[in-house]
Amino acid sequence: MATDEFAELLLRLRKRTGRTQEQQADAINAVSGRETMTRREINRYEHGENIPTNHTLAHIAVACGLPPEHLQREAAAARARRRKARREEEDQDDVKRRTLLGGAFVGAAAAAEPWERLAHAISKGRKIDSDAADTLVDRACFLHMSEGHRTAQDLQSEVEAHLDAITAALPRAGENERKLTIAAGETAALAGWAAWDLGDHPRAHAYYKVTMECAEAAGHPPLRALALAYASYGAATPEKAAELLAQAAKEVRGPGNASAAAWIYGRLAEEAASAGDGTNALRAMDHARFAYDFADHTAEQAWVRFVTPYRIDSLALSVYGQLGRPELTETADHTVDRLGRELPEAGVVVLGDLASALLRGGDVDQGVYVSRQFAAASDARPTTMGRARARAVAAQLPASERELARHLQQFAA
Repeated sequence: MATDEFAELLLRLRKRTGRTQEQQADAINAVSGRETMTRREINRYEHGENIPTNHTLAHIAVACGLPPEHLQREAAAARARRRKARREEEDQDDVKRRTLLGGAFVGAAAAAEPWERLAHAISKGRKIDSDAADTLVDRACFLHMSEGHRTAQDLQSEVEAHLDAITAALPRAGENERKLTIAAGETAALAGWAAWDLGDHPRAHAYYKVTMECAEAAGHPPLRALALAYASYGAATPEKAAELLAQAAKEVRGPGNASAAAWIYGRLAEEAASAGDGTNALRAMDHARFAYDFADHTAEQAWVRFVTPYRIDSLALSVYGQLGRPELTETADHTVDRLGRELPEAGVVVLGDLASALLRGGDVDQGVYVSRQFAAASDARPTTMGRARARAVAAQLPASERELARHLQQFAA
């Protein structure tokens, strides 16, 4: 019997279609194109044990002939009711609290912030279904892939909701504890990036710190590398960023880390170029390209899914453009060929880096042409990373392109 208004809604929707729970799971899998939904999970939803993520809700809505926004709105209300009930229960029990960041004692349910709840949960571990654990890991992967074509504001709530979902599962993780701890750290790092991009730097540092704790708990050095690399974007100077990235590079040595190493060395090259250190920038870029020759970004850590060939192209363009290197022309041609006629989701960022590199490298006519393509693509697909590129491109456009520069500045703001 359903125990919550939202659970009752899901039950009514299924019965309206005339499906059994197993048939409902099959219908949702048909929409998502993946065999991850089970009858048992449908049963949990309909008894109020779990609330689906927004990603899953979209699939459920399509399977039931509803707009996704309707179910996502009702789910948000259900989560709010649960939080309120949890707070009331904690007040009645007079739970002793502590924060991870300050070092006092707090239970997972009592903690006020997502990183605090996660910090408590990573010390626990009991039984959870392996399919459910894999679904949580896959969701972390999906969110990292979304980072390149969505805004931080758009992504933040989904990332924090997923972090809460993993945190709730960790005390029952059993043999899946390490897997979920790693996924939790990956998700926390992405939450930190979103918080930093939105200007909430203390929140970002809190997420990066708990990512480090997940790395320690799981014995997984690449998580430390991820936290350090994301933190490098907020470093005060290129030299400080390079220092963080050099530390990160030490954490991804050895087999199975080629994609992570390629991204970190590419970032190191980018920061070295910004500092005017051409020798170390080119050396790091060579390391990045060499590592990527051995990489499979679809089969390594979940978070490296965003380290696509497009991302490596972007880093190379940034480095060669800043340094005015002759390799820029060949890299630009190669990048255009790779993008093709149908711009991929990550293509907006690549166009921004290409435009910036061409303008910095002195090819003004081609740079302006690509800048116009970038502006049109950014209007159609606004992203946080695109806005950062828009600011850089606007600053480099010639005086004759004031209108285009103004448009990009407004988009960046």
